[in-house]
Amino acid sequence: MTSTGATKSTGGGEGKPKAAKSVSRSSKAGLQFPVGRVVRFLKRGRYAQRVGSGSPVYLSAVREYLAAEL
Repeated sequence: MTSTGATKSTGGGEGKPKAAKSVSRSSKAGLQFPVGRVVRFLKRGRYAQRVGSGSPVYLSAVREYLAAEL
């Protein structure tokens, strides 16, 4: 049987890949309000058993919009 898939590299001089610089969820969403802090408050407040990944982003966006309107 012959392999037609990707070939294995020999690993000569590759080393460990560098860790990527972390990017905040606020900057990914293009927001000024902190998404991570909203997640923390939603989890600590025990509003629900689980918190979805989109809910703190949406809530931060709404808060930012309301602050801009004032």
